[in-house]
Amino acid sequence: MRFLRFRGWLAELATLSGGVARIVFEEVRAHAGTDAAHIYGGFLGTLTAWCEEHNVPYEGVPVGTIKRYATGKGNADKAKMVAAIQARGFAPADDNEADAIALLLWATDPTGGRA
Repeated sequence: MRFLRFRGWLAELATLSGGVARIVFEEVRAHAGTDAAHIYGGFLGTLTAWCEEHNVPYEGVPVGTIKRYATGKGNADKAKMVAAIQARGFAPADDNEADAIALLLWATDPTGGRA
């Protein structure tokens, strides 16, 4: 059911926002366990299928790339990520929100975060 709800949420998001132009997500390459890997795979499969069906470009960004973009180090810890995002004028509630903001900044950087 979680994957059907996720698919429904994607459709609702597209409808309420007037369309989705691009999806960028954190690409996780290491998982805490087998269950986490299976769940991630299910979400990834659901997301990519939805994007393909709706002609929405999508891109997974490795965790190290996001950290390097935000802090200059691909292995920055949670505190450094939060501090880097705070230094850019944001007030993340926690490290997960800091990671999400860093991903948004990477995705909207005119250089694609690659410069």
